[in-house]
Amino acid sequence: MNTITKRLFPSISKFLLKYHVNNRTFSSVKNVSNNNKEIIVLGHRNPDTDAITAAIVYSDFLRQMNINAKAYRLGDLNNETKFILKTIDIKEPEMLPDNIPNGTEIALVDHNESQQSMKNLNKMRVTHVIDHHKLGDLTTSDPIYIRIEPVGCTATILTKLYCENNLNIDQKMAFLLISAILSDTLHFRAEYLIPLAKIDDITSHAKQMFEAKSDLQGFSSQQILLLDYKTYSFNNETWGIGTGETCNIKKMLERKDELLKEMHEEKKRNNLKGILFSMIDIIKEKNLTLIPDDIEEKVVRQAFKVDIKNHIADLGSRVSRKKQIIPALEEYFHRQS
Repeated sequence: MNTITKRLFPSISKFLLKYHVNNRTFSSVKNVSNNNKEIIVLGHRNPDTDAITAAIVYSDFLRQMNINAKAYRLGDLNNETKFILKTIDIKEPEMLPDNIPNGTEIALVDHNESQQSMKNLNKMRVTHVIDHHKLGDLTTSDPIYIRIEPVGCTATILTKLYCENNLNIDQKMAFLLISAILSDTLHFRAEYLIPLAKIDDITSHAKQMFEAKSDLQGFSSQQILLLDYKTYSFNNETWGIGTGETCNIKKMLERKDELLKEMHEEKKRNNLKGILFSMIDIIKEKNLTLIPDDIEEKVVRQAFKVDIKNHIADLGSRVSRKKQIIPALEEYFHRQS
């Protein structure tokens, strides 16, 4: 962020507060909630680093905007996220309880599709959405604060929100934001945050994060499959798409047979039409995707124009599920409809 931009952000924010106090623009976040009850801030199921850190950071942002907010999680943390929280001495968010009352105010981060969110989301009152994915099936009965941008991760949007509203980003929040950007994009371009986070060696920090993510010792095949796993609807049929990022893809390939077996089990358990699991080599930025059955083989062959050998499709540099995998599948199924 250059000097001119930093100087402009506070001025823009003050202008919006003055002239749009009754409208739902950036700085009217305060007006979305009707009372001072706690807003629950949630990332998606099977949370990755961006989902967990976004929930923590957005809760901090809302509290600075005088909105009572608390972060929760919808699944166990992966080793990378645990490493990040332990390094900066932040407790992991509590698991969302099952007995959330109907009408509870909810803020969604890093997702906006009901099948990736909490149970009974349609009975809650969603008041905020901060995301970088495509629009899903979310509907609300009232106007809400929603911000979706085509950027690498939710942390990028959150950084902009702090700046636009002239709010303080403390060391811990900056550390979480940097870590999420590194995790979700495999690159880092937000130099503005480095001095705030007080990270001396960003390359070393990234290396330690990726090594923690790659450590799957003690994980069952089901845990590996579901670590970063989402479901999608294509032509009214549900598919499961999982990804596993690693610095040591050979270790993950050694578990190919048990992962394929687990994929078959997951299809049966949840009545899926198809399921895919992409093994992502973080270092080489390469994708090897496991193909369990004939239906997945047919779809992947035609959607990505690749061959399948020994239940593996080499998808080359297609490492982003959001930008490269799902759009290709959506285009394929659109042609079939």
